[in-house]
Amino acid sequence: MPVAKLKNYITETRKEMRHVNWPNRQQTVRFTLLVIGISVFVAAFLGFADFVFGYLLNTFIL
Repeated sequence: MPVAKLKNYITETRKEMRHVNWPNRQQTVRFTLLVIGISVFVAAFLGFADFVFGYLLNTFIL
């Protein structure tokens, strides 16, 4: 019985995967570059904020 359930699961999964609207190559590249760009921007912003807060702590508190 468990083998039949597994086979049914795999069959249903394959059917469902045929209905997925997959992005084309251009969309994939565009979204990948967008994610990389946003990640670099957030990293730079957080690095700058860390630098500023570290400087302020060292200047005024320590």
